[in-house]
Parts: sequence; C-alpha cells; structure tokens
Amino acid sequence: MTLIPFAKPLRCLLAALAGAALLLSGGAAQAQEPDYSGLALKWARSAAQDAQTDPAARLRLEVSVGALDSRLRLAPCGNVEAYLPPGARLWGHSRVGLRCVDGMAKWNVSVPVTVKAFGNAWVVRGQVQAGSLLSQNDVVATEVDWAEDTSPVLLDPALWLGQTATRSLSTGQVLRQGLVRPTQVFQAGTQVRVVAEGQGFQVSGDAQALSAGVVGQTARVRMDNGRVATGTVLDARTVRIEL
Repeated sequence: MTLIPFAKPLRCLLAALAGAALLLSGGAAQAQEPDYSGLALKWARSAAQDAQTDPAARLRLEVSVGALDSRLRLAPCGNVEAYLPPGARLWGHSRVGLRCVDGMAKWNVSVPVTVKAFGNAWVVRGQVQAGSLLSQNDVVATEVDWAEDTSPVLLDPALWLGQTATRSLSTGQVLRQGLVRPTQVFQAGTQVRVVAEGQGFQVSGDAQALSAGVVGQTARVRMDNGRVATGTVLDARTVRIEL
C-alpha cells in the first residue's frame, strides 16, 4: 500500500521518457533526410568557379541556393546527380537541376540558385548625356557584382575610352557592352592621310574617304592615283593600309 502514492509520478516519468524517445527517433529520421540543397550548392560552387574563363577578371564568387518545394515527396534514390538545365547559366539568378539516376522511381527537380561575381569595373560617377564621348573623368574604378546583369562588363579602357555613349548614363551605372559605341571621326568625302605599311617599309600620301571612318574599324579610300583600298582608321585624319 505504501507504493500507491508513487504510482502517478511513475506514470508521468514513463510518459516523459516515451516522449523523449519519440523526439529522438524523429530527430534521427529528420537527420537522415538527403540534403539536396547542400548537394546543389556544392556542385554550383564548383561549376561556377570552373566557368570563369578570364583569369584577368579575378572575380570573387558568392553562390547560394534555395530550398526544394516543400510539397514535393521524392522517392528514395541511391544516386542524385546535379546538372545545369539547358539554356541556363550560373550567373545571377538561375536554377540547378537534380535528377535521380539510381532509384526505383526516377525523378527530376530543380532548385533556385543565385551567383554573384564581384570584381573591379568602371562605374559612371556623374551624368553622361547620350552622344557624349566618354573620358577617364566620367568614371571611377570600384568593385561591383558583374552577375547583376547579363551584358559583359567593359573592363579594358580601350573598349570605352573616347567612345560615344549610346544612351544617357547615370551615377553608379556600370560600363557594359551596348552602352557605348565607336566614335565616327570623319565622313565620306573627307580628305585623309593614308599610311601604307609593308615588310620593312612605310609610305604615306593623301586620299579621299569613300566611307565614314570609325576608330579601329575599316574604311574605304581613293588615293590620288585612283586606286581604291581598304584600311583601318587610326584617328580623325589617318587610315592605315597593310600591303
């Protein structure tokens, strides 16, 4: 009879132990769930690093992935393969595919991925009107996320210095392909100087431009003897012809 007062505490202790065991077993089951997001993250980091083809850019990558749709119920799989879906690119906001290649039920899903690529770039530090020529005073070098836009960054000053802004540029805007174009330095009919270069010699003379001249691009000229030739525009007055 003396044990009766302890019956209720004993039942409570047994119930508590049973609850703890249930929590532990549930935690173990949860821990055994495949970490698909972790698999996608590891693969995306490696693939994004391998995709860097320009070592001069020295981009610092930051990769993050989202979670699978919580409504998905995926069958157990012995081997899950990560891959880049057709048409996708590990740049900015994209997706990484996950497919079961060894399981009773094959499945194929994807998770969102964000790739940021930080590196130096030229950024506009004032207002530049459309049609204006860009100078060194119009920009400043700073670190930006190259992957914020799909258009390539113009890292080499030769790709933008002295070129014409195709649209109005504002403070903080990164110089990218499409924002500038080569500047026309003379029109058809302009008198220009032709420099002809060959193996071990160089001659020069006057000519008339038959097409508009853009620095770095080709233009057609007619020389004094009537000969028509094509050369590379060096500046507002000079066209170089290689013989």
